[in-house]
Amino acid sequence: MSPSLGRSAARGAAFTLGAQGVKMFLQLLSVVTLSRLLSPHDYGLLAIVMVIIGIGEIFRDFGLTSASVQAEELTDGQRDNLFWINTAIGVVLAALMFALANPVHQFMGEDDLIAIIRVLSCIFLMNGLTTQYRAQLMRGLRFRALAVIDIAAAVLGLGSAIVAAALGAGYWALVLQQLVNSLALLLGAVLAGPWLPRWYSRRYPIVPFIRFGWNMVASSLANYAGNQVDTIMVGAQFGTTSLGLYNRAYQLITSSFNQIRTPISSVAIPVLSRIQKDTQRFDSFVISGQLALGVGLGIPLALVAGLADPVVHIVLGPQWGAAAPFLRFFAGASLLSSLAFVGYWVYVSRGLAHQLFRYSMVSLGIRAVCIIAGGLLFGLMGVAAGVLAAPLLAWSLSLFWLSRVTPIPFKALWGGGLRVSGLTCVVAAVSWATASVVHTNAWLTVLAGTACGLAAAAVFLVIPVFRRDAHALLGFARLVLKRERA
Repeated sequence: MSPSLGRSAARGAAFTLGAQGVKMFLQLLSVVTLSRLLSPHDYGLLAIVMVIIGIGEIFRDFGLTSASVQAEELTDGQRDNLFWINTAIGVVLAALMFALANPVHQFMGEDDLIAIIRVLSCIFLMNGLTTQYRAQLMRGLRFRALAVIDIAAAVLGLGSAIVAAALGAGYWALVLQQLVNSLALLLGAVLAGPWLPRWYSRRYPIVPFIRFGWNMVASSLANYAGNQVDTIMVGAQFGTTSLGLYNRAYQLITSSFNQIRTPISSVAIPVLSRIQKDTQRFDSFVISGQLALGVGLGIPLALVAGLADPVVHIVLGPQWGAAAPFLRFFAGASLLSSLAFVGYWVYVSRGLAHQLFRYSMVSLGIRAVCIIAGGLLFGLMGVAAGVLAAPLLAWSLSLFWLSRVTPIPFKALWGGGLRVSGLTCVVAAVSWATASVVHTNAWLTVLAGTACGLAAAAVFLVIPVFRRDAHALLGFARLVLKRERA
């Protein structure tokens, strides 16, 4: 990787992480504020609709964002054609979702779902128009613009939801938040990357993009289906109130940390695509990426797992205490999936969409079996346990599978993952033990548990291999802070 590209990647990561830090704060503010204004039933209704939207979003993108970012060359005509394809898919999906309102209502037995589904169907149209504008910003490594757009959209969406909820709008506050967020993303992307698409033309072939995108769609569908097995099972078997509790814990952990992992991919994939032929630098980037994700996300997740009860009391309120056990399971699952997330970067940056799909099907099977078996045997808590068991079983398999289709630093990734897992388990155990002793005040418990957990993490620095990991992370931090020479 050239020094200029390295600094661009580092600063892109800095902008992205900074933006996601703000978005995580907004996410936390959303949870803290709206959970006190709305009921678990309100969140349960939106969770059901978001499952439908999530499936549609996979088809709406059709993998064409990754296809256009990963491509070595992309002509103006091809970009125009991709824009119209994404827009047309958005229109079709909006119509389909509108038509699905009654069948979904009949299946779930909730009358309110009809209006929610029909109103939110327009999100597909807005997101379809946005897709290629954001893809071009990513391809041009314009991470600062993307960061500003994402923050502005999150602020506007949350602000509108809080006002609506305070006025007694109920679940419509959550609907408004989704609509405002999508509209702000569209307007921001158009203003940041002014470009007027020309009409679709057959003179500019896009078959390779469609082929790549179709495999990405298939892989994404498999991953999404695996990620939603628990939501569907909880909603169908235990009702919207239980789903609301489950979903709040899920949003507090998994969705918040996905807001870091997913945008980092918008930095990592373009850079890895450019250096994919330089094996040594490619491997170094992948190893550093796993370490940064594992330590950067792992320690906060471990602290949340150890301090789940006081965290729920502070963030959601005492009426949400039943969500604390879910929080522990989701924290562990999020860490394990983060360790395997760099494999996704490798698949996409090297154009291995078909191989990614094949592994995604295996991963889907593992997750579905774990969640369904856990739910049938142990009820609601068994579903959450299955969410943790799936990545625990699949992590080593994911590295082995990837190593069979493309060269990767298997031993370094496996060893790094084990070190991160050991470190975070100790941090979680120490913070939990501290919370068991100091439990008179939630805030005091969190502060004491966090201090002791971080102290336990610092003790690992006496071990040489952990000191080398720390030096590698500090080197990356220095690169982030270094400004590019004129």
